[in-house]
Amino acid sequence: MWCILDKNAYFCSMLQFENQKIKQIVRKALPVVTLVAMLYSCASIGRPDGGPYDETPPRFIGSTPAAGALNNERTKVSLLFDEFIKLEKATEKVVVSPPQIQQPEIKASGKRIQVNLLDSLKPNTTYTIDFSDAIVDNNEGNPLGNFAFTFSTGAQIDTMEVSGTVLDASNLEPIKGILVGLHSNLNDSAFNKLPFDRVARTDSRGRFSIRGIAPGKYRIYGLMDADQNFTFNQKSEVIAFHDSLIIPRMEERIRMDTAWVDSLTYDTIVEKKYMHYLPDDVILRAFKELNYSQYLIKSERLVPHKFTFYFAGKADTLPVLKGLNFDEKDAFIIEKNQRNDTIHYWVKDSLLFKQDTLSMSLTYLYTDTLNQLVPRTDTLNLVSKQKYKKDEPEKEKKKKKKKKDDEDDEPEPTKFLPVNVSAPSSMEVYGYVSLNFDEPIAGFDSTAIHLRQKVDTLWKDIPFEFEQDSLNQKKFNLYYDWEPTFEYEFEVDSTAFHGIYGLFTDKIKQGFKVRSEDEYFTLHFSVTGADSLAFVELLDAQDKVVRKRIVKDGMADFYFLNPGKYAARLINDTNGNGEWDTGDFAKGLQPEAVFYYPTILDYKALWDVTQPWDIHATPVDKQKPDELKKQKPDEDKKKKDRNNQNRRR
Repeated sequence: MWCILDKNAYFCSMLQFENQKIKQIVRKALPVVTLVAMLYSCASIGRPDGGPYDETPPRFIGSTPAAGALNNERTKVSLLFDEFIKLEKATEKVVVSPPQIQQPEIKASGKRIQVNLLDSLKPNTTYTIDFSDAIVDNNEGNPLGNFAFTFSTGAQIDTMEVSGTVLDASNLEPIKGILVGLHSNLNDSAFNKLPFDRVARTDSRGRFSIRGIAPGKYRIYGLMDADQNFTFNQKSEVIAFHDSLIIPRMEERIRMDTAWVDSLTYDTIVEKKYMHYLPDDVILRAFKELNYSQYLIKSERLVPHKFTFYFAGKADTLPVLKGLNFDEKDAFIIEKNQRNDTIHYWVKDSLLFKQDTLSMSLTYLYTDTLNQLVPRTDTLNLVSKQKYKKDEPEKEKKKKKKKKDDEDDEPEPTKFLPVNVSAPSSMEVYGYVSLNFDEPIAGFDSTAIHLRQKVDTLWKDIPFEFEQDSLNQKKFNLYYDWEPTFEYEFEVDSTAFHGIYGLFTDKIKQGFKVRSEDEYFTLHFSVTGADSLAFVELLDAQDKVVRKRIVKDGMADFYFLNPGKYAARLINDTNGNGEWDTGDFAKGLQPEAVFYYPTILDYKALWDVTQPWDIHATPVDKQKPDELKKQKPDEDKKKKDRNNQNRRR
């Protein structure tokens, strides 16, 4: 019995020893297992969701001096917010009114913004520091939109406001960051000589709001201020002006405030009175005036046989050129654009263009310091940047390796006059054939140009119109009233065209088929509200002109359009020259008015649509479809960035 008990005790003590041993192993292994699990967790694909974004903007909670302070003499302003903040593009967005000649110092630190006004404060004046949406929280960048701080150096705060939108006059694109200012001096010269009385800057939608205005009458202007002096003193600056006086006013209005029990059930609707400031819909069409200054920008001779003059402005006449080391009579073919501000001279005589330097005098009209056009003569020495390849010297020819007696001489390939033929295999019903040359044409044989139509199985010669392009003298166009679905063949005999340097064209032959009428649609605009002289431009998705038609008897007709999406704009063509013209401030001339059809049009083949269009039915600042606007609202960009971040999670 003793032995048995002794054995049991022995086994018990052995069992306890084994249990302790296992516990020690587990204790030692546990940290290792935990570390492995953590490493695995870090290496696994994906990550924990960070939760919803904070979309609450910072909140203004106090300042020194106090908001709306009267009789303030402090030039340093400190603003306090409820969270850490930062300033985005403060130099672009923050505007102090009245405008400061010395740029104020504006800094953000922690929850504070410090503003140091370096100009002396004017007496009895309301000061507004307009931050727009420059103040954002430090983490998510939520903007405190439309925030402005106001104080007065006098006994009262001026509270009137004027707001509106600035648009590019040529295409109704919202203009971001342009100054908009008021002048109580109603003379037009104030815009050129005096800084604004009150000023604001447009946001990403082109919207502006000028605050702290005293009652009275004002002129309003837009200015892309290049030299930051708040005056229009450079022709290169984009400007805008309003024809009517601005008279700020306010009216009491009522809005409905709703108290909600939850997201589906409202508790009460309360009427609340508030003051609304007018005008709130001022439209400014911004433009850049034509540069009337005339001067020679540069002259260049990139190749021996051609040189070019570039002028700053449009000219009615060509300059007078006189050769100093050559005879200029009948020496050139002159190629120019419509404005006469880019003029190419093609040298006809090879003996002349082989000269390293062409010396000449050039007489042209020049704008002097009094802004008057006066004759001016420059002496020019034009050296070609590309050296002329001279004939190979006789000695060099003899040094070449002699050919074997039994080796036949291989004729050099004929060098033809380069030409680019535009005749697509699938020709548009309204299309035409064009020939584009690299150099002016000395002459061509019209009898060597052929156009044939396929009738059944036979090719039939048909008459056509062939002429030099009115805008490009190196381009020639062939016109014909194509019959849909028919096949045609365009052919030019060899040597038909001769260039001015002795080359001639090779034989040209190209076939094509005209598209069917069933592939197109027709669009008619029935226009109301336009001037007697107006035209409509049909646009693609990139705001580029596809077609242009004059408005006649209230209609603008577009035939043979490819199915798809289009936009449209109308230009009141005041001077009837068929193009949009800019304005002139000194003459009180506004740019020609532009209107957009407010939606994108999308039509299919075989449709024949008459689209009513009252150009004044939609406010001008809401006419251009968002799909066409290149200037997108900042909040849309941030939303897009945030969605991209969410997708990457």
